[in-house]
Amino acid sequence: MIPMEYYLIVSTIMMFVGIYGFLTRRNLLAMLISVELILNSVDINFVVFNRFLFPEQLEGFFFSLFAIGISAAETAVAIAIIINIYRNIRNIQARNLDKMKW
Repeated sequence: MIPMEYYLIVSTIMMFVGIYGFLTRRNLLAMLISVELILNSVDINFVVFNRFLFPEQLEGFFFSLFAIGISAAETAVAIAIIINIYRNIRNIQARNLDKMKW
């Protein structure tokens, strides 16, 4: 069996890569992918802590499935917003979003 620390190391790396990508990228799609990395690292933590703390119960698994469903809906809405932004200003860079005010 794989020790819990390995899962937590992978989850931590995913979390920091997602935070770094969100803070450094200016493209809206890259920022969306970074947010998805952060959410997936949280899902890994839910499953791992459920598996190692309460092996007979399935709350962590169901909660992570619920979180995956929410993140899928969030991704669909975000992509629809990004497509609308691209139709209006022909660019999906975050610094160009101030043009939508006018």
